[in-house]
Amino acid sequence: MSKKGVLLINVGTPDEPTIKSVRNYLREFLLDPDVIDAPYIIRQLLVRGLILRVRPKKIAPLYQKIWMDEGSPLRVYSDRITKSLNDMVDDVEFDFAMRYGNPSIQSGLENLRAKGVEELLLLPMFPHYAQATTESALKHTYKKLKEINWHPEIIEMGHFDTDEEYVIPLTKSIESQIDNDTHLLFSYHGLPVSHVKRIDKSKNHCQKVDDCCSVKSTANSLCYGHHCMNTTRTVVGLLGLDDDQWSLSFQSRLGPVKWLEPSTMDKVEQLVKRGVKKLAIVAPAFLADGLETLEELDIGIREHFLELGGEELTVIKCLNDNQDWVEGLSKMISKKFDNPVAA
Repeated sequence: MSKKGVLLINVGTPDEPTIKSVRNYLREFLLDPDVIDAPYIIRQLLVRGLILRVRPKKIAPLYQKIWMDEGSPLRVYSDRITKSLNDMVDDVEFDFAMRYGNPSIQSGLENLRAKGVEELLLLPMFPHYAQATTESALKHTYKKLKEINWHPEIIEMGHFDTDEEYVIPLTKSIESQIDNDTHLLFSYHGLPVSHVKRIDKSKNHCQKVDDCCSVKSTANSLCYGHHCMNTTRTVVGLLGLDDDQWSLSFQSRLGPVKWLEPSTMDKVEQLVKRGVKKLAIVAPAFLADGLETLEELDIGIREHFLELGGEELTVIKCLNDNQDWVEGLSKMISKKFDNPVAA
C-alpha cells in the first residue's frame, strides 16, 4: 500500500508585520496573473508603480494589531490544524504551505517526499472554488512538482462548499453566538466579476439570469459566487433562520474593477438604516483567522457599525483548529483517499 500524504495550502502572509516584509508579500501576491487579471505590462505598472509604493505603509500597522506571540495568525492556525491532523490520523503524513510567502509550497512538497509519500492529496484551504485561490494554488504546486522532479499519484480535494464535514462545524460555531434578536451577515472574500464571468462557458448565465448565483446550472458549477450562496443557504437552513434574519456580502476589495456585490461595508450601512442594532458576522470563506477577519471585520467594520448607531457586534471566529472542524476535515480527507479522482 502506497504511503499517503496531504499538503494543505493557504493563501499566505508576511513573515513579519513590517513594511519591508509586507511589501515582499504583496509583490508576490499581486503580481500573480490569477489574482490581478490584467495584461503583464499593466499589472507590473499597477503593482510596482502604485500599489507597492502605498499599501505596505498602510497595511503593516494593521498586521501589527493582530500579530500573535507565535507569529502571523494565519500561519499559526494553519500550523495548529496540521499538527492536530498529524496527531489524529495515524496513516497519513500532513504538511502545510502558503501560496505566497512561507512556508513555501516547494518546502512542503519536499518535506512530504522525504517522508516517503507516494499518494499525495492537494488540499487548497478554500471551500469555494476561485481562480485567484484554488486554481492559482494548484497551478503553482504542479509547477513546483515538475521543478523538483517528483511524480507522486495526485488527488485534488476540490471545493467543499456544502460538505457536511465543513458546514456542520461552521453552523455549530455560529449557533452559540446568535439569538432571535441577532441579524447574521455572511461576509465572503470579494472577487472581481470578471473572474466569475469567465467560469460561465455558456456566456448566458452569469450576470444575465436573475439571482444567477442562487440558480444551479452547469454554467456555474465552479462559480465562486454560486458556491458562497450554496454555503449560506445550507447553513441558514441548518440554523432555521428566516429570510429577514440573514444577509450576504463580499469584503476585501482592491482596485477600480467591478467586484461581486454588495460590499460588506455597504451592507452594514444598509442594515443599520433598516434598524439592525445587534449584528453577528461570519466569514465562511476563511478557514483560519487572518487580517481580513481579525482587523478588517473585528476592528474596521466594528468601528463603522458602532459609529453608524449599531449597538452590539459579534465577529464569529473562523473554524481555525476547532476540534469539530479538524475531525470533519480528517473525515473529508479519508473519503477522498477512499474514493479518489486522480488529477
